Amino acid sequence: MSSSDAPKRPRPGPWPPAPADSSMASSWAKRTGFKSRLSGETNVSRGDSGQIVQAKPQGPEVQPDLEAGKTRSSTSTVNGVNEGGDRIKKSTPANGQNAQARVDVHPKSSREPEADASFQSQDDDGFVQRPNAHMKYELRDTPGLVPIVFYGIQHFVSMLGSLVLIPLVIVPAMGGTDEDTAMVVSTVLFMTGVTTLLHTNFGSRLPLIQGSSFVYLAPALAIINSPEFMRLKGDSFKHIMKELQGAIIISSTFQALLGYSGLMSIFLRLINPVVVTPTVAAVGLSFFSYGFPQVGTCLEIGLPQILLLVIFSLYLRKISVFGHRIFQIYAVPLGLGIAWAYAFLLTEAGAYSYKGCDINVPASNTVSDACRKHISTMKNCRVDLSHAFKTSPWFRFPYPLQWGTPVFHWKMALVMCIASIIASVDSVGSYHASSLLVASKPPTPGVVSRGIGLEGLTSVLAGIWGTGTGSTTLTENVHTIAVTRMGSRRSVELGACVLIVLSLVGKVGGFIASIPHVIVAGLLCFMWVMLVALGLSNLRYSEAGSSRNVIIVGLSLFLSLSVPAYFQQYGVVPNANSAVPSYFQPYIVASHGPFRSKNDGVSYVLNTLLSLHMVIAFLVAFILDNTVPGSRQERGVYVWSRAKTARREPDMVKDYGLPFRVGRAFAWVKWVGL
Repeated sequence: MSSSDAPKRPRPGPWPPAPADSSMASSWAKRTGFKSRLSGETNVSRGDSGQIVQAKPQGPEVQPDLEAGKTRSSTSTVNGVNEGGDRIKKSTPANGQNAQARVDVHPKSSREPEADASFQSQDDDGFVQRPNAHMKYELRDTPGLVPIVFYGIQHFVSMLGSLVLIPLVIVPAMGGTDEDTAMVVSTVLFMTGVTTLLHTNFGSRLPLIQGSSFVYLAPALAIINSPEFMRLKGDSFKHIMKELQGAIIISSTFQALLGYSGLMSIFLRLINPVVVTPTVAAVGLSFFSYGFPQVGTCLEIGLPQILLLVIFSLYLRKISVFGHRIFQIYAVPLGLGIAWAYAFLLTEAGAYSYKGCDINVPASNTVSDACRKHISTMKNCRVDLSHAFKTSPWFRFPYPLQWGTPVFHWKMALVMCIASIIASVDSVGSYHASSLLVASKPPTPGVVSRGIGLEGLTSVLAGIWGTGTGSTTLTENVHTIAVTRMGSRRSVELGACVLIVLSLVGKVGGFIASIPHVIVAGLLCFMWVMLVALGLSNLRYSEAGSSRNVIIVGLSLFLSLSVPAYFQQYGVVPNANSAVPSYFQPYIVASHGPFRSKNDGVSYVLNTLLSLHMVIAFLVAFILDNTVPGSRQERGVYVWSRAKTARREPDMVKDYGLPFRVGRAFAWVKWVGL
């Protein structure tokens, strides 16, 4: 062995040791002391025992990238670190100018060729500037009119489930008719288009869709099932909707103040991936009592639909048709269309038509015991029961206060205020993840605060128009950007304009409102699974193998299911007759929870908030992550751009600067801008 060869170290155990490397990774996390070989983003991890598990290093041979649809080098880099855990070094020539970045591969042999990583460069702050070669269109790309229209519509169609399913759940729970559901759906589509345009121009300016978020669904159901609404007679829908509007308006004003006052910039220091991960995941896990139990009311339709969604999104995700992975991108609309057609054929074939049985006759009035037995099957499996499409007008313009003047109650507003904080935490994770995909650098804390503030204002508009929930960044949007590889802001804006036009066609809302409930439940099962998966994926920005992080996330998720179960089951008499459906039982805790005080409002707030899964997950993760010792690298602290540096860089100004010279007028507001 020559003297130039590195000396061999003794093995500490059955696993080979990692190469000695004390250098920092050239990534956005450089300022936090993030080391790639300890990160969950690479194939190297360290356990508490001190042993290092390392996969075999790969050479620079070119391998097909099936997810990106093209070939890539096995030493390609992600955020300044190649897939083997190697680091990017910046070479500086004698003239002082930055040269192209190159890959410094840990030497197994001095004869190994260097992989070309010239598509990346690094600035003085350690942030990697890369053109995101895996993306078709980045943030400021403006392709031709036809691609813009196509990709804009594709972006919204791929997120169909997130956009329209919430009204199909909350409106029937409020006692609304099919016509009411159609009107709320049209309003949601209209406000989604308007708020998305506002956010892409005056918010974070990232290509993120704003709409009715699942974060607001559980608090809305808790308010809908409040004890004072149980005995309402007449038009209960409008009365409860006005209560929801009042709560949303107050909580959204609080969120706007949180953003525009600069408090969000301070709050950002305490929000990290370990907090975001269980909080977002708990939002999806909290609806387990509604998902499959509703699918089970008509298994012959609901179960095949779930299987279709799984096949499209997993088994057929790599199949490309005309250069587009339609099964992965359009899994939800394809699953919806096929399941609906299948259910329609069963209905027309007479599978749910029983002799002498009329679906319009209540079960209590039927004479035949056989008909009484088939009533449930007929109601849940037939697709011709809704009259929403027939009764909807061709043109309808959603207008403010269309349900009446909002009603304000402090206890319901306080519940929604906590929901707005959770929505802000969710949005922070979405801002960071989407900026990794489409932008030159992450936004500054001021841009994040500005985005949260505008989300508050747009939620106020949603409350005034009466969508039933607040408007916030849809978490599923990040997955859509990654799958479609389309991050153009202009495409999202044009898609929002198309959505506004469609919302004015009343038949569109009527068509969506006529989706059978069992198919809605099947779609929701898939959407909530996606929400859980996207929440857990945030952990990749931290040290995923750390026992500290694993215990915090695991404890947060377990308590988020167990603690609300205690509140929801407290004082409930088994087999008690209740007018509330079984899948809404978890949301009536305000009437029987363990907290009992002289002030009914305080009891209502405490019993309701502590019965919400996402609230418990957030509180546990927030407290533990900010009190349990851990390095910034281990915690995966989010790295945001510096305001002074951002104002000096033209690319960042174009990415996040306000248009129409609005930024100049508000340049003095340093805490909500570049």
